[in-house]
Amino acid sequence: MFVPHGFGQRSLVTSLGRVVYYTADGQPWDNASADAKTLIFLHALGGGSSAYEWSKVYPAFAADYQVLAPDLIGWGRSEHPARDYRVEDYVQNIVEFIERTCDRPVTVMASGLTAAFTVRAAVKRPELFESLILVTAAGLNDFGRNYSQDFFAQVVRTPILDRVFYSTGIATSFGIRGFLEQRQFASADRVYPEIVEAYLQSAQQYNAEYAALAFVRGDLSFDLAQYLPQLTTPTALIYGQKTEYTSPDLGRRFAQIAPTAIRAFEYLNDTRLTPHLELPAMAIGLIRKFLPLLQNAHHRSEV
Repeated sequence: MFVPHGFGQRSLVTSLGRVVYYTADGQPWDNASADAKTLIFLHALGGGSSAYEWSKVYPAFAADYQVLAPDLIGWGRSEHPARDYRVEDYVQNIVEFIERTCDRPVTVMASGLTAAFTVRAAVKRPELFESLILVTAAGLNDFGRNYSQDFFAQVVRTPILDRVFYSTGIATSFGIRGFLEQRQFASADRVYPEIVEAYLQSAQQYNAEYAALAFVRGDLSFDLAQYLPQLTTPTALIYGQKTEYTSPDLGRRFAQIAPTAIRAFEYLNDTRLTPHLELPAMAIGLIRKFLPLLQNAHHRSEV
């Protein structure tokens, strides 16, 4: 995997298996305060996903925060158990990771379906969270939609064909690049070779197809709108302006049903599913804008 300069790989064992994560480990971050607050960066799900997704963003915060960026179970360098993955697996994986690495409430940056899992984790265990910054958050079955009716979801419901689809259509350089250029990024010019190779290495890990196919089939989808009204953690939403299935309009609807928790909403022009990988400098700027706003909201709620 591609690890930023000054960061190292560590791991811990969870109830679902070993989780690898990346954190500052050496120059130029040697003098970062041990008392600094923690920021956790959680990647989205999809063929080849991993903590690499945030690797152009999280080093910008290492001088002021303790930064943790895990590969979720079934992705990246973490273990890939051969199992039927469910929503509850990832909610628990997030909770366990925070419990094992942090001793006070944390701020979590999360994207895509993982952002929706994080909302459920924060509803279940609010004492673990100080604030959330969620990028293109969606449960994929939101407001009555049914992602499992999507063409690709239907294709991979066929035994044997699902493995063929993964090995020939997803876990190849051609398949990875095609998805990045056509669906994940707004501009194909921003998909450079390192990004393709990082996603490809993750997609080709042993047993990587189990988690990926669970995602594509829709096994991990749910209606996030049912959980957001229960959220009490101060939250900001960021969406890619050109994202289709999870558009900024979806984010606005989420903000309307959870006005107490959701304190800010922004969209980034000319981006899609992962604006933080497509235009990392813009994402860093927005995160820096939102952090003090959300932290102050958290402190006021404790008074």
